[in-house]
Amino acid sequence: MKIHDVVRRKGDTVVTVRPDDSVEHLLALLGEHRIGALVVSEDGETVAGIVSERDVVWRLASDGAAILQGSVRDIMTTDVKTCDFDVPLEDLARTMTEMRVRHMPVVVDGKLRAIVSIGDIVKHRIDELQSERDQLVGYIQG
Repeated sequence: MKIHDVVRRKGDTVVTVRPDDSVEHLLALLGEHRIGALVVSEDGETVAGIVSERDVVWRLASDGAAILQGSVRDIMTTDVKTCDFDVPLEDLARTMTEMRVRHMPVVVDGKLRAIVSIGDIVKHRIDELQSERDQLVGYIQG
């Protein structure tokens, strides 16, 4: 299984935020879409960074509520690891676990095409195992 299998099931919609948007706006987008991270992009196609709810919480703890009026640029991660559609699922799961990242943008030919979370990978694997189980039960009972 490859990343494109996960994206085919979950969809390729990517919610982005601009670096100059406020952290308050970022939080509104996270809540509206019920997601944990956004890709930071000027144009919706290039990846300037990534920002998660964890980034907000950590900065709130260290700098206080003033960060809410600050810009996403001030709290985003700029060293973003990306992948493409052909990466095997197991490899991406291992990379994400080792790097301790929960979200990875999918970039093809320099353009943002999707985002995959560790939860997406786990869900896909559980669905896959359930299907295999059902097939084996059907074979044994049939």
